Amino acid sequence: MKNIFWGIALLALAGTGCNKMLQENVVTNTTDDFYYTRNGFMTAVNAGYAGMRSFYSTERGMSLTVFGTDTYSNGSDGNFKFANQYTSQLDARYSHVNELWNGLYQSINSCNVAIDRADQVKDLDSLSQVRGIGEALFCRAHYHFLLMQLFGNVPLRLHENKEILTSATRDSVSKVYDAIINDLLTAEQNLPATQAEWGRAAKPAAEHLLARVYLTRASAPEAHTDDYMNAAKYADMVIKNYSFKLLDDPGKIWAQGNENNTETIFAAQYTTDPLYGSSDNNACRFFLMQYDVLDGMTRDLPNGTPWKRFKPTKFLLDTLYKDRVHDVRYEKFFTTLWFVNKPTATPWLMNMGDTAVYMPGVDVSNDVIKSKKYLLVPPRNYTERLYPSLNKFADALRPDNQASGVRPFIAFRLAETYLIAAEAQMRMGNTQAAADLVNAVRMRAARQGSTPAETQQNQLLMKITPADMNIDFLLDERGRELIGEQLAWFDLKRTGKLLERVKKHNPEAAANILPIHVLRPIPQDQIDRSSTPFPQNKGY
Repeated sequence: MKNIFWGIALLALAGTGCNKMLQENVVTNTTDDFYYTRNGFMTAVNAGYAGMRSFYSTERGMSLTVFGTDTYSNGSDGNFKFANQYTSQLDARYSHVNELWNGLYQSINSCNVAIDRADQVKDLDSLSQVRGIGEALFCRAHYHFLLMQLFGNVPLRLHENKEILTSATRDSVSKVYDAIINDLLTAEQNLPATQAEWGRAAKPAAEHLLARVYLTRASAPEAHTDDYMNAAKYADMVIKNYSFKLLDDPGKIWAQGNENNTETIFAAQYTTDPLYGSSDNNACRFFLMQYDVLDGMTRDLPNGTPWKRFKPTKFLLDTLYKDRVHDVRYEKFFTTLWFVNKPTATPWLMNMGDTAVYMPGVDVSNDVIKSKKYLLVPPRNYTERLYPSLNKFADALRPDNQASGVRPFIAFRLAETYLIAAEAQMRMGNTQAAADLVNAVRMRAARQGSTPAETQQNQLLMKITPADMNIDFLLDERGRELIGEQLAWFDLKRTGKLLERVKKHNPEAAANILPIHVLRPIPQDQIDRSSTPFPQNKGY
């Protein structure tokens, strides 16, 4: 297999201890000897984080995980609707799978440089060595886990690639799982509880990912008998052993500038430095409806750049977010009201700041619609261009509307940790413990009333019981809480619900999705590069 990796990235991440967030510096004109120095070792460690930016908040990562599910279908624009619709275009030539495959393996090799050479770096103190290896192991495990979930049997790369390889084999899923877990167990021991620089992996990030990996393997053919127990164990450690806390207001979790909050366990970092080339951080664009062609509206930074890639399904809006009286998550996570930012006198007078568009979420008559001096859009009038827009990733700090996003992407957060623990407990038959964990997430989503008694009543109506605990309810709850956060496709796949729920709730995909679609196609480039046969996934 020629060039499965591209060697050590010249645009490498280099940390400096004086700043609160992982800093990035360009390293060029290096020789191989550089990576046997302390600075070279840290450059390799930091370069390992680049893979996070291949997956999180990018069109490739989101197209493979957000739509094509029960909660999101395609909007009107974009060249990759076939990834949602599961048509014959979803094949080995699909650019997103090629880009992600190459990007993650490139970052795995950077991790391997740090891991393999650590003992040979003479000017490296033991603390920096142990932590650096821990960070590299965490990143390597994360990338192998992503690749395995998407593609199944994948090449397992545990050592630096020092020469061009012309062949490769696909290792068994069982072997890949073992390597991922071993990496994370060592990382968990090596990493500190906290890091001085935000964006570096710490011990709870390794534990959270361990919990997710064990939960995923537990329902796979490769399952071990103690997987659910271990998923619950490591999730419980994250919940109880640190200072993480669910925010009181769900709307503040993703508020720009507040990403480093008490609920965030790990976040992928982005930079505005032009030396690093263009950024693919475009989550702020993908979920937005086409507001900028409507009366009284023009494109601006606060409202975002509406690329209308992903449209919420009726199931998401009408079923998962059916309760909008006691549960505030729909109104916190979705924009349904837009204000005039381009005053106009036609077809009627619309002044700056007036209502321009409102989506009430309930049906209204045509007479009521006609009576308004703004666009009133009930659910029956939603289209691929006009729909409630997820606002978690809104980015008003971009320099202009042509610029990509600059904000971090929260990859692991405490609400998911609670839901991982709940699912593991439910699977082990501990339905009361499962219900208690889910209720911790639901209680903070309950509407705050005007009096304590009103708040308590809302919480009571939000509270679920052990009898409610089943996998469909937990998938629904994960959808309500974690919508858009690049977990939906993985969740449906690992629980064996992908085909069932897509057929039931995603009309654009229902007719085409097949059992082969629980895996993505191996990139054709990978197959063509190999001098020995590199098998494609069945059906592609």
